[in-house]
Parts: sequence; C-alpha cells; structure tokens
Amino acid sequence: MDLIRRKNHREALKNRVENAERIIERGLSFNLRDNIALFKKLFVDDDTFVIREVQNRNNPNIRCCLMSLAGMVDHTIINDNIIRPINTFPGKTRRGELLETLCNQVLQTNNITVSEDINQLLESILYGDTLLFVQGYKRALTINTKGWKTRSIEEPDLEKVFIGPKEGFTESIMQNLSMVRRYILTSDLKFKFRTFGARTHTKVCICYIKGIAQERILEELERRLDSIDLDGILDSEYIKEFICDAPLSIFSTIYRTERPDTVAGKLLEGRIALIVDGTPVALTLPCMFIENIQTNEDYYTSFQSSSFNRIIRIIALLVTTCLPAIYLSLITFHQEMLPTPLLESIYAARQGVPFPSVLELLGLVIIFDIIREAGTRMPTSIGQAFSIVGALVLGQAAVDARFISAPIVIIIAFSGITSLMLPKMLNTIIIVRITLILIASMLGLHGLLILLTAIMLHAFSIHSFGVPYMSYIMTFDSENIKDTAIRMPWWYMNLRPKMIAKDRKRKTVKDNRA
Repeated sequence: MDLIRRKNHREALKNRVENAERIIERGLSFNLRDNIALFKKLFVDDDTFVIREVQNRNNPNIRCCLMSLAGMVDHTIINDNIIRPINTFPGKTRRGELLETLCNQVLQTNNITVSEDINQLLESILYGDTLLFVQGYKRALTINTKGWKTRSIEEPDLEKVFIGPKEGFTESIMQNLSMVRRYILTSDLKFKFRTFGARTHTKVCICYIKGIAQERILEELERRLDSIDLDGILDSEYIKEFICDAPLSIFSTIYRTERPDTVAGKLLEGRIALIVDGTPVALTLPCMFIENIQTNEDYYTSFQSSSFNRIIRIIALLVTTCLPAIYLSLITFHQEMLPTPLLESIYAARQGVPFPSVLELLGLVIIFDIIREAGTRMPTSIGQAFSIVGALVLGQAAVDARFISAPIVIIIAFSGITSLMLPKMLNTIIIVRITLILIASMLGLHGLLILLTAIMLHAFSIHSFGVPYMSYIMTFDSENIKDTAIRMPWWYMNLRPKMIAKDRKRKTVKDNRA
C-alpha cells in the first residue's frame, strides 16, 4: 500500500507540474476573470495566496485585482498606497492609458514595473511584491510591497572584535548590500543579480568595484555560476561547492565572512564578493592561504600589534597541527631527543595506562572536538560553562582512573586551545592533526616531515580563480610582503595585491578628482 501511495503521489506531483507549465504557456488574458482563474490554478492548495478585487467609486468600469502572499507583504502599503488611491481617484483617463495613469499619477509606491511574462510575475509575487491586474489589459503591474520580518543587525559570533565595527550580515540580501554600500560610497561599486534554484529562485548578488576587479576573474566567476543546475539554493555553501577550484581539497579556496567591513576591505583590494539571499555568510574570491591568518581587527589596531598577533596565529597553527604528532614521535621512536628527566617523568605518568599513546591521542582529540561541538550547539548561557567544566572533569577523572596519562591531556588541551585562534581553518586543522598523528605513529618524525611536505606541495599546486593559493608565502618582494605575516603602516602599503587587482595603486582623493 505504501508503494502504491507513493507512486500515486509522484504521479500527482508530475501532473501538477505539467498543468502549471501548460498554464504558463497559455499566458495572460485581456479578461480579468481569466487572469484570476489562471493564478488560482497556479497557487492551488496555497492558503497564503490572497486576492483582493478593487473597483473605482467614480468609474465602475475600472476594475482591478490585487494578488499577494500573506506574510510576505506590508499591508499598510497595500491599504494606504494602492487600494485607497485606486478607490478615490477621479477615474477619468484617456482610452488605453489606464495603466500609465495608475503608474504615474495614482499609485503611491516607489517601485512599479509592467510585465506580461508569467514567470517574471510569479518570481515577483513569491519575493513579496504585489501584482495588480486591470480589466482590459494583458499586462500586470508589479508593485514593491515587501514587508517580511528580518533579524536585527548583530555582531557575528565567530568574528567578534574588541576594536572596530560590531555589525554583521543578516538573512536579508538588500539589507546586507546596503551595509556594504555604506562603506564604499562610489558609483564604481557594482551589484549584479542572478537567480539560482529551479524551485527556490534564490537571489545571488555579485559585488565588485569596476576598475579595480579584474574582468578575467569576473568572467570566470560568471562562467562557473552558469554551470550551476540545482533545484534549491539555501546557503552560500551551495554556491561555494560548485565554483571553488579544488572541491576535494582540505583547503578552502573561497573565503567566507559575516562582516560587511571585511567584504568592503576585500572589494577595495580587487576581490569579488557573492552575497546570497537568506544567509548571513558572504563569499569573497580569489582567496589566498594568508587570509586565514589575517583578521579585520588587524587593520583597526596599530601595525605593531597587528604584526605580533599574526605571528602568534602562525605559531598557533604550527602548534595545533604538529604538537600531538611530534610528541608521539618523540616518545615512540626518538626517545634520545628528550632530556632524561623529562623522559622519566613521561614514562612514570604512563605507568598503569592500558592503551598505547596513539590511541590516547586519537581518543582525546575526538573527545575534545565532541565537547567543543556540544558546547557550540547548546544554549549560549550554558555552552561555555559546559565546555570548560566538561573538559576539566573528564580529563581529571580519566587521569585518576589511569585511562590516559597526564602529559597527553596537556598536549591535547594546548593543541585544542590554539586551534580556536584560527576558526576559519578549524576543519582543515582537525583533518591535518589526525592524519599527522596516524603517520607519526608508524614512521615517526620522518613520516611527519614527508606528510607535511606533501601537504605543502598540494597547497602550492592549487589556485583560486587563477591566483596561486599560497601567493606571497615564499616571496621576498618588499611590495608583496607588506600585508602578509606582518602588517606595515598604511603609508607604506600604497599598492594592492599584484595578482588580484587590476588597478594596483591605492588612489588618494586628489587622484580621483583628477
């Protein structure tokens, strides 16, 4: 019975889709009743579909119909700026000019378009606009009445700063674009909209600064976007997986951020941003590895402090990925490299522990990530306390019970804490750390060096929209290292990144006026 029911359900959906396609092909009619019946068939079984017929009190021959979706529109705009003006205007117009009169003299809204394309009208009503049909016209007016509720602007949890702007993106694409526009007040800032998803019709905006962004990168981005064929786009990660250069790599070749000031800064360097409706995460490209070490707060503090913090993050990256594997290699294969008192202390702590060191490390790494993930998913008020208390209680209890040794707890705790300094690379760090532990348990420091070399060769081999991912890592060019592992003062950084920006010179106000 279940198979028969599912089969019937699939057939019903298929028939509904075919009926909708036939209705769309038939097109609009000059008769108002036919147009109402057409859209009723398209929105059958949808109780949010609202139809409101309006008639002019001074001229009964002027009959209109408003169509909208409940919850997507602002009813105040509809009542005060559409229905009331239609009811009360004198009703005297020249023959065949009623639509123009309504657009230019009657309706009191800021955005009105005329269309007879049913697909375009459907997209508009689904996005919160109101459709106005008039008797005797085979066209409809699309009126901007969007009025759904959006989340207030807040600081992103993963990109908090002590100094600098505290605002972050929301799920509204227009609000996000307005925040970016507020940082870059120039007509060279361009916004190009695209629509993706056969079912969701999700709006995606390509943002770039004309004259700074390279046309080659923009054309390549549009080519990759054209290849996307999916019925639904719900997050920017959907787009990212389709357009990134190395989708199977552990390194992300497209940068993600929730901060409008970060997007504005990258646009000024010649990068291109993608902002997706319904998600607070924006994508910027091309992306280089060094961007994971940098934060937007580096540009809001002194260059000495910024440079020191970047060096600390680089050290943290090396520690969090390599420390557990180095410790395992030393106590397993290279004991002669450790001082004798330290070696005696480690082996004394391991007395009575039933598991080999590699299992201790892997087990604690997994447990630490479980506690971190649980603390992230729990309510904010207790998540942090749970993470700290859980780690302390479990670690102390495991040492007292002789399940693990105390040095292993110290190593994993230090490695886990330093990984939190690089939240953008967390997934990469976890994969590399576990892989290094496994290879170190079999080949020691030799295997560790071989695997690190292989990872570096892989990182140097990948690109992001034609730009080498590891650009500026091994360069000694004085111009290219001014904003990498260290940040020079602003008066020294007079050029944009070499392989990204079309116009490398950071122009002054005087240059722009000229």
